[in-house]
Amino acid sequence: MFSHDSEIEYIALGVINRTLPKPEWTHAAHFAVAVWLLRSEAYEAERDMPALIRAYNEACGVRNTDTEGYHHTITLASLRAAAEVMDNLPDETSLTECTNAVLSSGYGKSDWILDYWSKPVLFSVEARKFWVGPDQKTPKFLGGK
Repeated sequence: MFSHDSEIEYIALGVINRTLPKPEWTHAAHFAVAVWLLRSEAYEAERDMPALIRAYNEACGVRNTDTEGYHHTITLASLRAAAEVMDNLPDETSLTECTNAVLSSGYGKSDWILDYWSKPVLFSVEARKFWVGPDQKTPKFLGGK
């Protein structure tokens, strides 16, 4: 959990500028960047986050291949999950409160996505490169219950 908006901005700008130490690129940090981008007027989250993650990975020595690095389905699902949580909060909710709300939801567990996607589908080359819909059940942010 985060205690100040400056922590979230530090992580987001660290990814954008490729200066965030790799050990700080955690599940919570991914959602912090997602929330920051969703709130930013300068970025379009779904358009910009993929390139930001790819560039950050490369700066950290992580290759973006068919088996490692950037994962498109996880990125888009996470952005959409964060947006769903944020849509249920007042517009004036702080970055900290938004990020903590996402992390306090079911999406805060690092394996949340496996409730919706099976491992074979999620970890396929296709899902890593392109959006692949869930094969187990439909999450709320895609119209599920």
